[in-house]
Amino acid sequence: MKITKDMIIGDILDMEPGTAQFFLEMGMHCLGCPASRGESIEAACAVHSADCDALIDKINKYLESK
Repeated sequence: MKITKDMIIGDILDMEPGTAQFFLEMGMHCLGCPASRGESIEAACAVHSADCDALIDKINKYLESK
């Protein structure tokens, strides 16, 4: 599965919990919060001033290596 910026963070974490490290690295430490789990990657990156494309690239490379 390929991750895209419109995907919901909670769905990604449920699919592969190991992706949490990438959200934590960008400063998103509220992964257990229902509001953050319901956000898209794009929305979370906007709030945390993170590079959405770089995050998606890291996650997809991680998933490809599994």
